Amino acid sequence: MAIAPLPRIALLLLALPVVLQGRTSTAYLFTYFTGDGEDGLHLASSDDGLRWTPLGGGRSYLTPTVGTKLMRDPCLVQGPDGQFHLVWTTGWWDKGIGIAHSSDLRAWSPQQFVPVMGQEATARNAWAPEILYDRTSSRFLIYWASTIPGRFPETESGGDTDDNRRLNHRLYGTTTTDFTTFTPTRLLYDGGFNVIDGTIVDLGTRFGMVVKDETRWPVPKKHLRMAFADRPDGPWGAAGPAFTRDWVEGPTTLKVGDAWLVYFDEYTRKRYGAMRTRDFATWEDVSDSVRFPTGARHGTTIVVPRAIVNSL
Repeated sequence: MAIAPLPRIALLLLALPVVLQGRTSTAYLFTYFTGDGEDGLHLASSDDGLRWTPLGGGRSYLTPTVGTKLMRDPCLVQGPDGQFHLVWTTGWWDKGIGIAHSSDLRAWSPQQFVPVMGQEATARNAWAPEILYDRTSSRFLIYWASTIPGRFPETESGGDTDDNRRLNHRLYGTTTTDFTTFTPTRLLYDGGFNVIDGTIVDLGTRFGMVVKDETRWPVPKKHLRMAFADRPDGPWGAAGPAFTRDWVEGPTTLKVGDAWLVYFDEYTRKRYGAMRTRDFATWEDVSDSVRFPTGARHGTTIVVPRAIVNSL
């Protein structure tokens, strides 16, 4: 006896648990700091990449203990073994960065201070480190912005002066497989301009890097640009034109559906903004659609198992 096919609506209902399971198995996580970074790591979650809710009532999940004991610009990555690795700025004028590890984002390893610019006697800082698992080399790439006075004289006069220090940044990097030994620090990106806050995104066939043009004089730029490379350690091509308004920083990227969101800290306006793109060439401003925790500063986004968020 032939069995009549199920109506379309019945087939959709049967598939619904699978769809729901796929939607709820992961969540978006945002790491950020507040104030000057003295109280440590804050976390928020989102289901749609637009509305972000602080976890734990907005409490700190990790208090800084190394360097100048700040935790600014926290960046999180999950390695292929499931372990999470966090890097951050430990102080305004420290020549190293902080690193810690966790399997659940609740219990953390002892914090490390890694003097990534210790070999440069005159280096002034190590700002906004980011960490990426480099699938092309099976190692972790850590990179940050530093000023070495006199190293790039052609852009020396265009930078800010902070605490009587002239700032003229480039991006530097190191790699590691075990967080015990690190390759010698090297120049990662010099686009011919004062640059901070680089963040690399794996696009499958190539890598993109969002960078902040930190030029202050004679006309402020302080906006975001894109560069591309075949490998995350470069060489990087020339940066394209600005795709954001001026006076933004701390970019981070997240793929939501078939589009990418690039979030940024509009630090002079005390709010977060975002641009949406599908090709990193054409952009849509969706800043009015995003909602971040009050006081959130320079964070990064990551996709994590929903069980991790639930446990937090």
